[in-house]
Amino acid sequence: MKKKIIIGARKSKLALIYAKTAKKEIQRIKSNFGITSVEIKKITTKGDVVQNRRISDIGGKGLFTKKIEYELLSKKIDIAIHALKDIPSTESKKLLVNCFLKRNDPRDVLISRDKQKFKNLPRNSVIGTSSFRREFQLKRIRNDLTYKLIRGNVDTRIKKLKNKLYDAIILSYAGLKSLKMVNSISQVFSLSEIIPSAGQGVIALQCRKNDNKIIKLLKDINHLQTEKCANAERDVLKVLKGDCETPVGVNAKIKNKKLTLVAELFSLDGKKRFYIKSSKKLNLASLIGKELGEKIKKKSKNLYKKR
Repeated sequence: MKKKIIIGARKSKLALIYAKTAKKEIQRIKSNFGITSVEIKKITTKGDVVQNRRISDIGGKGLFTKKIEYELLSKKIDIAIHALKDIPSTESKKLLVNCFLKRNDPRDVLISRDKQKFKNLPRNSVIGTSSFRREFQLKRIRNDLTYKLIRGNVDTRIKKLKNKLYDAIILSYAGLKSLKMVNSISQVFSLSEIIPSAGQGVIALQCRKNDNKIIKLLKDINHLQTEKCANAERDVLKVLKGDCETPVGVNAKIKNKKLTLVAELFSLDGKKRFYIKSSKKLNLASLIGKELGEKIKKKSKNLYKKR
């Protein structure tokens, strides 16, 4: 094992918090592997640079991961840190996403001016979101509001709200909690109101497939329950060949030695919704994502037959 380990992460404030969390976990066990130092390398991705267009219009989810993965493949870094929901469902053949830190709260939240709840927002209020999934889910609750694209980091989005470009915005609870900004939250949506994106709230660590020493290191900090839930959720995406345009919500929970997985898929115009729920004992948890993905794919085959 090399004495110095370099972690690569996006240079956004939130991504660096995730990187520091991972660094702390590695430092906890570094002496077991002969590691003397752990460094973080800040990497600017195209997704960080282009912030005025929808992600799907400029290359998809890979905008937040490709540059970091290139650094990993080039051996300029040893470990890549990602928000799991940013990793495309089709993963690099030479890289391995095999380590997941304990999941943060996966729910979505509302931030509005004057702390108004979603149900109390005036008609035609402008809601900022970059996600078709969130837009379609919220339209099922209230279709009398205006949903408008918003991009940028959390601080940028909140600034746009304060500048009255939006009346409310939708963000993830996990990000705001990590940034210590939960006081700005107006409402937390339940998992039954809004099913989050696959992997939401999960920090994933990625390494090279042939780097056995790093693989062994990451195994020691992997959170097994989070891994089971994350893999089940991502298996649904893989069956659907989901990308950032696919309006799909997926969430897995473990309780009483069972994994329960729920998923909803919307048509591309948001007018049709396909919902499915399934549970299995933990020893069969590796099967549930693919099975549920196939079921929801079959339900929606006429709409997604070209995918």
